[in-house]
Amino acid sequence: MVVARDGTSLVVAGLDHWFERENRDTANIDLSEFRVQEWRLEQPHELDVDYFRLPPDIRRRRLDVWVESPTNTGLTIPALRFPRWHVCVKCHSLNEFPLVQRERARCPWCAAEGEQEKSPRRKFAPPMVQVRFIAICDRGHIQDFPWRQWVHESLTPACTERMRLKATGGASLAATRVECECGAKRTLERITEADPPGRGTGTDAEGGRGRREPSTFLTDNLAKGARYLCPGHRPWLGEDQGTGCDRPIRGSLRGATNVHFSLTRSAIYLPRASDEAPQELVELLEGPQFAPYLDLLRAAKQPVNTATLRSSPLAHLIKDFKDPQLGAALQVISSTSSGEHVPVVPTDDPETAFRRAEYVTLRTGLTERQLITKTIRPSEYQDDVGRYFAKVTLVEKLRETRVLTGFARVYPDNGMTLDERKAQLWREPPDKPHRWLPAYIVYGEGIYLEFNPRLLGAWEGRPDVVRRVEPLNNRYQTAQRSRHLRPRFVTPRLVLLHTFAHLLMNQLTFECGYGSASLRERLYVSTAQGAEMAGVLIYTAAGDAEGTLGGLVRMGKPANLEPVIRRAIVRARWCSADPVCMELGEGGQGPDTCNLAACHNCGLVPETSCEEFNRFLDRGLIVGSLGNSDLGFFAHLAASSEERT
Repeated sequence: MVVARDGTSLVVAGLDHWFERENRDTANIDLSEFRVQEWRLEQPHELDVDYFRLPPDIRRRRLDVWVESPTNTGLTIPALRFPRWHVCVKCHSLNEFPLVQRERARCPWCAAEGEQEKSPRRKFAPPMVQVRFIAICDRGHIQDFPWRQWVHESLTPACTERMRLKATGGASLAATRVECECGAKRTLERITEADPPGRGTGTDAEGGRGRREPSTFLTDNLAKGARYLCPGHRPWLGEDQGTGCDRPIRGSLRGATNVHFSLTRSAIYLPRASDEAPQELVELLEGPQFAPYLDLLRAAKQPVNTATLRSSPLAHLIKDFKDPQLGAALQVISSTSSGEHVPVVPTDDPETAFRRAEYVTLRTGLTERQLITKTIRPSEYQDDVGRYFAKVTLVEKLRETRVLTGFARVYPDNGMTLDERKAQLWREPPDKPHRWLPAYIVYGEGIYLEFNPRLLGAWEGRPDVVRRVEPLNNRYQTAQRSRHLRPRFVTPRLVLLHTFAHLLMNQLTFECGYGSASLRERLYVSTAQGAEMAGVLIYTAAGDAEGTLGGLVRMGKPANLEPVIRRAIVRARWCSADPVCMELGEGGQGPDTCNLAACHNCGLVPETSCEEFNRFLDRGLIVGSLGNSDLGFFAHLAASSEERT
C-alpha cells in the first residue's frame, strides 16, 4: 500500500496490467527493454520463470518536442483506491466508493443537505477521507473493515441505514465508535487482538473451553453465535468478491507494519562462461535483444543452434565470434548446473544449496565485467585479528538481482508454497515462454570474511556454548511449528556469524559513512560434514550502473579492517541497556524471543539489512556472558583490545 501526493491511500495492482498505458494504446511499446536475466533464479527448482522485468520508469512525451517514435512513454504501474470506505470530515458519515474511483471523494449526504438548503456556503460538499481501519488474514488477503456487520453484530445484516464513525477523544480503540441510524452502536475495542501463536484457547465448536487453532477477536466476536472468517478478498487484483479462505481475520490500522511483508529472493551474479564460451557472448545471448528471439524459436519448436543464429536478423551482433564459441555459449545458457566445482550436499536445504555456489565463487579472485573480487591472505592482517579468519575477499564490484516473489501479511513467514505466493500477484498467470516476475538490479561492493575452521570447530563443540544456544533453538522450534516458519536447526555457528555481521555493520556505519540501511548481510552457514560453510558478506548496493564509490572495499584492506573489528568487539562488551540486556537475554527477547543478549541498543540493524528479521543474535557468543567471560569466540580479542584502549 502506498499514499499518493494528495493523501489518497492506494494498493498497487497485480502484474496483469503492468506495462500498459491508461488509454490502452499499444503502439511503440518495446517490453524487451525492461527484460533482465538471472540464470540461477530462473531455474525450475528455483523460481521457475522465463525472465524478469524491471519496473517501468516515468516517461512523458514532451509537448514542445516532436518525437517520431516515443517508445515506452506513458507506461505505468496501476494502483487502486483502498480502503474503499471513507468518513466525512464534517458529519462523520461512512460511505463506500469503488476501487477505481479517481476523483476526490465527497460526502453525498452533505451534498444533498446543501442542495436542499440552497446555501452558497454549502455549494461544495466537504471531502471524505479514507478510514484508518482494515482487516487482514495470515494468508495474504486484505479487505475493508466489515463496518455494517460489526455494528449490527451479524454476518448478514439487513439494515442499510446511514452509519457514522465517531471519536470520543480517548487514545484507545474503545474511544472510537461506529453508529447506525437504526440505533445500533459499537466501539472498536479489541478489534486488533489475536491469540498468540501456539496458544489458541477459547470456545470451540461444541461450546466448551479448550485448546484450538489460534483465532482472533474479530473472528470470534463480530457476530453472536457465529464466527466471521476471511472471505478471501484480493482488491489489488480488482476483485470485489472474495475467493474463499476460511482463516481467522483481524482488524488492523492500514499503516501497521504487519499489513505487508515483501517476500523477495536475491542472487549475486555468478559468471558461467566456459573455456570456449566468452562471458561477453554469454551475456549477449541472455540480453534483451537475443533472449526474446531464442524464446520464440523454442516456443515454435525450432532448432536453436549456430546456423539459426547466423541466419537470424541479429546475426550482425555475433559476427565477431566463431562457430565453436557460439555452440559453447548456447550450451552454457541452456544448462541448469551451477558448475562442477560446486559440491552437492544432500543435507542442504534449498536456500543453503543455492548459496553454496556463491560461497565457492567468493573465495576466489575474479575479474569479470559484473563481478570483481580480490583475495587477501589473512597473514597480511595483524595477528590478533587475522588468526580468526581463513579467507578475506574484497568484492570491488558485484551485481545483485532482487526479485519480488510474493508477499505476506500478519507474519513475515507462513506456510504458503512458492507457487501460491506467485499466484497472489496475478489474476491470470502467464504461460511459457512469458512467465515473469518483477525485479531490479543493483550494483555494489563488499567485504567477505570466512572464519577459521579450526578455531570455529573447537569453539562450537564446547558444552557451555551448546548449552547457551539450546534454549534459543527450542524457542524457535516452538515458533516454527505454530507459524509454519522455515524448518531449521539454530546452531552456535549461525548465531555467531549473524551477530558478528550485525556488530560489524553497525561499526562500519561510523567508520565509512554509509547509512545503517545501506549495508546488507549475506550469510553462508553450513555444518555439513566435509562441506562446512562459515562466511559473511557485508556489502552495499545501489541502483546506479556504476555501483558505489569503493569506501567499503577500502575499509577491508590490511591496516584498515583490524581497527574496525576491534572497536566492534569492544563495543559489544557493554550495551547501554546492560545489565538488563545481558540478563534478559538468558530468558529470550526480540522477535519470537529468538535473541539472547541483543537489543536495539547493541545488536539489531534495520530490517532491510538483516536476512533473519533480527533473530538469532547473542553478544554472549561474541564476547562472553556476565557469568562466563570465556564463552565468546572473540573473548581474547575483546579483552586485549580493551586493555589496549
